[in-house]
Amino acid sequence: VFEGATGRVLDTVDFANTRGATGPDATPDEQKARWGDAYGNRSERYLAGTAWLDGIHPSAIMARGYYARTTLSAYDFKDGKLSLRWYFDSEADGVPDGYSHQGNHQLSVADVNADGKDEIIYGSMALTSDGKPLWTAKMGHGDAMHVSDLDPTRPGLEKFGVLESMRDSGNRGSAMLDAKTGEIIWSTPADKDTGRGVSADIDPRYIGAESWASNSSNLYNVKGEVISDKRPRSMNFAIWWDGDLTRELLDSNKIFKWDWKTNDSPVIFEMTDTTSNNGTKSNPALQADILGDWREEVIMRTTDNTALRIYSTSIPTTYRFTTLMHDPVYRAAIAWQNTSYNQPPHVSYYLGEGMKTPPKANIKVGN
Repeated sequence: VFEGATGRVLDTVDFANTRGATGPDATPDEQKARWGDAYGNRSERYLAGTAWLDGIHPSAIMARGYYARTTLSAYDFKDGKLSLRWYFDSEADGVPDGYSHQGNHQLSVADVNADGKDEIIYGSMALTSDGKPLWTAKMGHGDAMHVSDLDPTRPGLEKFGVLESMRDSGNRGSAMLDAKTGEIIWSTPADKDTGRGVSADIDPRYIGAESWASNSSNLYNVKGEVISDKRPRSMNFAIWWDGDLTRELLDSNKIFKWDWKTNDSPVIFEMTDTTSNNGTKSNPALQADILGDWREEVIMRTTDNTALRIYSTSIPTTYRFTTLMHDPVYRAAIAWQNTSYNQPPHVSYYLGEGMKTPPKANIKVGN
């Protein structure tokens, strides 16, 4: 842990997620058996986030591995000292089968069982706030996922994600899951890796989030029904930008608005002289409601890399909500957004056309 103002080290501890039970000098065969290769690629895949595991205080979540063996650790920082809260290893004795090779290129944090404490959604599996197995869908690794109240007609939260291995997924390219149980609500077929996918409310005719992915040209409603045979071309970030309740699409330095009447996505805003990050992923430096009117700001770097620019919408709105940073799922999402394959933040409730008044935020920000 570093002091923000000076960079001074406040405390350091050994990383619990070691490369192998026999230490860093394990043989190549041992490494391949644990991680899926013997040359330090799959063992060096890291994710991180922040979770409120006791419902009050933040803990740092550190993860290593998702193609085969999967390890996660939770750390607390109190009175200037770091301490290990818990450690999970998918290959440890007593862990059920099906928790290895389930991780994504990102994680998500949400209270999926409504106990007031955060769980960790790790691709096709999830852990409890105590670092214990919660569920596994056994559908393998994926490149994108979204966790929120995507279907407000169902109780609890949902998780929409895309899938890479047809052998593991059962020839599914994308799937909507119950975030509490891992139950498959609906899925779409595929015969190869589905690398991109988004779930967000973009069509005001249907309550709930629409979903689309690179394995199909179709656009689906929240029940998995095809509502258009033409989906948005953008499969990157969703953003609350204009004055209505549906989300817009952020890709590279442009914001698009899905027109459900024409099945087209015209550009409504361009951040000139800026560029995105992470190559073809075309991510912003950060997307978040940092100014507090519930629409989201976009932070981009200039093309000459001399400055960061903050863009905020100038479009008025008749809707008023508590700042999104006071929603626990959204606040945690800003912390994990820049981990590996960046994903857009979501809230814990349904924010979209036909929504109900969201619950009062139960967050108190400390010093």
